[in-house]
Amino acid sequence: MYASIVFRNGEIWTMNQDNDVVEAVAIKDNKIIAVGSYDEVKHYVHNETDIIDLKGKTMLPGFIDAHLHLMIYGAFQRDVDFKKQQASSIDDVLRLLTERAAQTPKGEWIRAVAFDELALQEQRNPTLAELDSVTSEHPIIITRTPGHIGFTNSMGFARAGITKDTPDPQGGIYEKDTEGNLTGKLIESVYMRFNETAKLTEHELYEAIAIAQEHFLKHGITSVHDAGTYDGDSYRVLQLASQQKKLKIRVYAMIGSLNDCYTFTTNMMQAGVVTGTGNAFFKVGPAKLFTDGSSTGPTIATREGYTSNSKYKGMLIYTEDEVYEVLGKAHAKGYQITVHAQGDQAIELYLNVVERALQEHPRENHRHRIEHAGIAPKDLQHRMKTLGVIPIINPPFPAQAGDIYQQHYGERTNDMYAAKDLLQLGTMCAASSDAPVASCNPMIGIHAAVNRQTESGKDFGVKQKVSVMDAVRMYTYNAAYASFDEQIKGSIEVGKLADIIVLTETLSQVPHKQLQNVKVQLTMIDGEILYQHASY
Repeated sequence: MYASIVFRNGEIWTMNQDNDVVEAVAIKDNKIIAVGSYDEVKHYVHNETDIIDLKGKTMLPGFIDAHLHLMIYGAFQRDVDFKKQQASSIDDVLRLLTERAAQTPKGEWIRAVAFDELALQEQRNPTLAELDSVTSEHPIIITRTPGHIGFTNSMGFARAGITKDTPDPQGGIYEKDTEGNLTGKLIESVYMRFNETAKLTEHELYEAIAIAQEHFLKHGITSVHDAGTYDGDSYRVLQLASQQKKLKIRVYAMIGSLNDCYTFTTNMMQAGVVTGTGNAFFKVGPAKLFTDGSSTGPTIATREGYTSNSKYKGMLIYTEDEVYEVLGKAHAKGYQITVHAQGDQAIELYLNVVERALQEHPRENHRHRIEHAGIAPKDLQHRMKTLGVIPIINPPFPAQAGDIYQQHYGERTNDMYAAKDLLQLGTMCAASSDAPVASCNPMIGIHAAVNRQTESGKDFGVKQKVSVMDAVRMYTYNAAYASFDEQIKGSIEVGKLADIIVLTETLSQVPHKQLQNVKVQLTMIDGEILYQHASY
């Protein structure tokens, strides 16, 4: 058997059980057929074998982002982006929206993302009157970072049939002023459901997928665990895009949505869609619910009051019994299950559900997950380990929002996204960006996991620092394990899929403070080179 491609003269981090670093890899079609020294691999070279000299640069298994929103990420790239466009005041916000309105056909939605009132001079949200002053011919939907709160104008409310007398749904709030009038702010489930009114067309969804794929390939992402689309229509389009080969990245698609996740997940389960159905390119993932809110909102559910407000403990979306009603049944029927849980109260609620489910229906190798696992002190870490729950943490979050976290949660930040503690316990902890909440670039996440500093340069829970090797493992092998795929990907070993990337640097020689500057030179999926830097 001869190789179609051989890579040689590299620093190849296999991420196998022993973390072996080798020199050469041989690939035949879509599989890895040899790993080791060039003397061992050269026997697979034929006169038609393409030999690529790595020139000492590092090769890794393709990055696997264990929690992001592929379609939503792509859609956001089309919107007004307040962070990228450096909005620093309410006037900037209104100007950017007005400019977009002038380019948008009458009646169509104006969408904007990455709003953060703390980045503005006024340190406040836009009022309903201010948003109405932008346009009376377009509905507006603004997404606040990190995607649990939004804002709309009067035309947006009219489109949704919302008035000041509309009752708040469970887990959400239509904010009102002291006189009972709508302010334009949509909190938690209210914002999530509002996206159903402002939904994208099928053409826009395909366009979003294409944009996201281009970005992910550039950053060496070969697989993603999609943590929820908008609704059933977008879930369908995601499957079709994969089936039609318009989407070449591998997808593990959670059974969940941003728009009324409870109903969506229940309906999907009733339809018989089950974890593991699919193939190597598109596979159904865990049944998912939300249990609490946003870490920067801040609306996460904590056991003790916030450091910034001792009387406030955030908000739970559902009760423990309500979560069990869906996920307990899912477990009994053989699903992997997971929840969005950021605060320690929400994490504890979910672990109670998992424990109860396992007591009533014992099951080996269930690999139930917990998305984010934000504030996880020692008692909850040990419960995760004991119950076999896989935490999917977000290394970029402390770098991006650490200063805000320290303000709201104080000493609890030492246990936020607790990579070091979880790995030392032997927990199969995986990493993710939650893009578009944070940058999709895994090297930024690796940098953050290794350095644990905020954007302002302050240390953040430094006892949770991990090695570069451990950080890479969270984005490769551990993430593959979280989707039951460690036998086919996540490491560079004979018989596994040829999903590999080549970096621009020799990773072992890169100073820790410069990790985020490392780029991807080549991305291969299924033996096919899908991205190659112009200089390669």
